[in-house]
Amino acid sequence: MARILHGLILAAGFVGGAAAQNQTGGQGLHALMVAAGKLYFGTAMETNNFNDMAYQAISSNRNEFGMFTPENSQKWEVTEPTQNQFSFTQADQVAMKVKSNGQLLRCHTLTWHSQLPGFVTTTTWTRATLTAALTAHITNVMKHYAGFCYAWDVVNEALNEDGSFRQSVFFKTLGPSYIPLSFSLAAAADPTAKLYYNDFNLETTAAKADGALKIVQLIQSPPQNITGARIDGVGFQAHLNVGQTPTRAQLAATLRRFTALGVEVAYTELDIAHTKLPASEADNQKQAADYVATVGSCLDVKECVGITVWQFSDKYSWVPGTFPGKGEACLYTEGFEKKVAYEAVVGLLRSTAGGSAGVGAGTGTGRGNATATGGLRGTGTASTSGVTEAAVPGAFSGAQRVRGAWMGLGVLPLAVGWVM
Repeated sequence: MARILHGLILAAGFVGGAAAQNQTGGQGLHALMVAAGKLYFGTAMETNNFNDMAYQAISSNRNEFGMFTPENSQKWEVTEPTQNQFSFTQADQVAMKVKSNGQLLRCHTLTWHSQLPGFVTTTTWTRATLTAALTAHITNVMKHYAGFCYAWDVVNEALNEDGSFRQSVFFKTLGPSYIPLSFSLAAAADPTAKLYYNDFNLETTAAKADGALKIVQLIQSPPQNITGARIDGVGFQAHLNVGQTPTRAQLAATLRRFTALGVEVAYTELDIAHTKLPASEADNQKQAADYVATVGSCLDVKECVGITVWQFSDKYSWVPGTFPGKGEACLYTEGFEKKVAYEAVVGLLRSTAGGSAGVGAGTGTGRGNATATGGLRGTGTASTSGVTEAAVPGAFSGAQRVRGAWMGLGVLPLAVGWVM
């Protein structure tokens, strides 16, 4: 029987603004990001990292990272390798690691053309049978983690570089309606999770960004036979190259094109790769400037909620294995030393937090009940000292969507406990 996540506490390590600075000294990426008015700074992680103690010492530090994304273990080929036979063992290990660390999970991904099990790619589908398969997959996976995920990448990489639809198995059978259908199914499976469209090169390719804008509008105004679809955010993967990254102003302008449609945005898979190796000191300085431009653009856009790097150390970066000749894309070296780019990002966040974090002493407490379809149910309390830019509400009560409860308090929730 599927494990069900349940319980909710408001983790003391996840407080907003000045309170985060007071607790941690404001030295880590996540603490500084929160102090600058954002929700999180996170990293990708996978089970093959668990036995690396040097890696774990950094990744489990809530001052450094507040959000985790499983690199592969929630993808279709892993969670449903055979039709209607679901396996969550690997992804559950990531979720349990996040839980034990007092951090939060960003879930990835549901409807994607790649890393599919054989039955999806080889079956001769009809509209009815593929709709049923998509319904079963999204519903089972999302309900298993209901209430635990801050957000889900519901549809991933549906576009070609020219903004046209990728000819995936889903598009070939269902046409573009598979996208709002996926969001409708996701909204029903877990009303607490934020639902994202996620893609790469939206930052650098105008035609592709145009296509993604149309996807947002398609979900917001779906075909009449699809009900309940909603989209809460757009994920910018931001797999960038040193010296080819748009300026801070250009990146912010692109983000604002999407927030104008009423959705939040986030950088979801950030890395900035050197195209010539080994990198020179001058190139390392360029990489630092590119990281600062990207992080700065998120700081400049109110609706940009956070940043996730696609692994923080070059030791586990996907780039060299996928793009031979490129690499050294992360904020830490293979030996877990902080790079010039890391120090530049910390400097940016520190200066921003110092100018935007709230001043003066104050306290806020919140209590309430949170419920979520699929098993998250519990109560939580939180208190903060030090007032941030936004006033901390005195209380909340009644059943609420999880994210509404913790966002209003400036804290992040931690689901605790497993039942069979």
